[in-house]
Amino acid sequence: MYPYPLLDLSSIHEQIARRLTADSLTLRDLPSPSAFRSMDRAVARISAAIDRGERIVLVGDYDVDGVMATAIVQQFFAAIDLPIEVHIPNRFTDGYGLSPSVLERIEHADVILTVDNGISALEAAEICRRRGIDLIITDHHIVPQTPPEAYAIVDQKHPECSFPYEEVCGAQIAWYLCAALNQKRDTHIDMKTYLDMVAIAIVADMMPLDHINRVMVRRGLEQFGRSEWPFARAYREANPKASYTAEDFGFSLAPMINSAGRLEDASIALSYVTAPNIYEARTALERLKHLNDERKRLEQEVTDAAVAQADPDAAVTVVYGEGWHEGVVGIVAARLVRRFGRPAIVLSQNGTVCKGSGRSWRECHLYDLLDRQRDRFLGFGGHKAAIGMSIEQKHLEDFVTALQKDAQQECRDVDEYDPDILGELPFVLIDHTLLRLLEQYEPYGQGNPRPKFITRNVTLAALQTMGKENNHLRFTFESDQRYLQGVQFKTTQTYPIGTRMDVIYTLNENHFRGQTTIQLMVEKVI
Repeated sequence: MYPYPLLDLSSIHEQIARRLTADSLTLRDLPSPSAFRSMDRAVARISAAIDRGERIVLVGDYDVDGVMATAIVQQFFAAIDLPIEVHIPNRFTDGYGLSPSVLERIEHADVILTVDNGISALEAAEICRRRGIDLIITDHHIVPQTPPEAYAIVDQKHPECSFPYEEVCGAQIAWYLCAALNQKRDTHIDMKTYLDMVAIAIVADMMPLDHINRVMVRRGLEQFGRSEWPFARAYREANPKASYTAEDFGFSLAPMINSAGRLEDASIALSYVTAPNIYEARTALERLKHLNDERKRLEQEVTDAAVAQADPDAAVTVVYGEGWHEGVVGIVAARLVRRFGRPAIVLSQNGTVCKGSGRSWRECHLYDLLDRQRDRFLGFGGHKAAIGMSIEQKHLEDFVTALQKDAQQECRDVDEYDPDILGELPFVLIDHTLLRLLEQYEPYGQGNPRPKFITRNVTLAALQTMGKENNHLRFTFESDQRYLQGVQFKTTQTYPIGTRMDVIYTLNENHFRGQTTIQLMVEKVI
């Protein structure tokens, strides 16, 4: 195990301050919408369409970022009393983004606006051109060498774009578009009321929580706690807390929203986020809960099969199976990354085609690795941390061989060092003062991870299983005559009482029956 520094009272503040990101920006520091290439052109065209009474059609995407981006634009247009036609593709029948099949359902449009998609929609853009439709693309994904022909492309990754931050999500660009339209038309909509939707998308799409992402998530969390949106009220009612964190978005709310597009249709999620009253929001949320439970069951089935197939020595974990549910392969890839500590790609085979998702690990740029083999793919897209792809089964072996060779050279860890571990923490230093210090650096997430600690040679004083399937553990640890509780999720491992062990964990407060205790969220027992 890597020799992490021993933390003491004099060093712990310094270590935390040096390793974590504190707030430095405010909403006043957000760049102007005009910093986006073609934003002014896009807004002028939409404004002209409003003045002329032209038909505007919005096309979103089926993940959380796409649903939130769609909801922001839909709700903004409703607020200015200009309802628009909205389409979200179905993962299974339409595929990703603006496609010919989506266009078949649009009987008439003067302007089509995409959010969180469109930058790879070459065929659909050509159809729009032939039909005389002005296509406005807002997207945040990597721009291909030959982008689609469109009236305007608003994408911070465009080589001609001067927006100063590269890692922003689709919902942020949708918010910027509405903010610019709000300003141009002098409609006096309070754009801060949409920041909770933006924050959910930033967290769910794994954007780094620094620069403007950080302030938008922080303000979005504050907004969510008091938001009058029925979807937010329904969630708070079902999950009451004094305040909400990015982890609440990432591990609770976002998976429920995602489950609709993964298993059935994202329109279910959109109906929840845009519910006009609390009663409809409650009903939609209950349906999402059921879908999420089913998602968890399918995810566990695929995960078990994937783990059994995985090569523990590979530089990149690549697994595939006949009939694995396409809606959960991305989540399973993320679980394999956490389990094996390396990038993972999980594919569902349907006939002669394998389709699925990949997730990266630490500084490995998964998109760049796969982009070298773009010619092998039927479809490919994504960014550094996550990719989507499809490939004919006959090309899979050659793809994996080349991928492993490249990743072996570029992505293997030379030691077991975990940069998220701040140091070795004695139990005596774990108190509520330390937790208050850690709170100063929230929100935690991608790019600003919740700090982990390691405590060595602790004694296991008690152990019990939890959960319906007994696949969670509750520990009582003892070190230097100090006892602390810990929990570990999704594990069937067991340990004899009295075992001496090293524990890697994060810290949180457990609120139960009016009592507040410190709890170790165990990541790994060694």
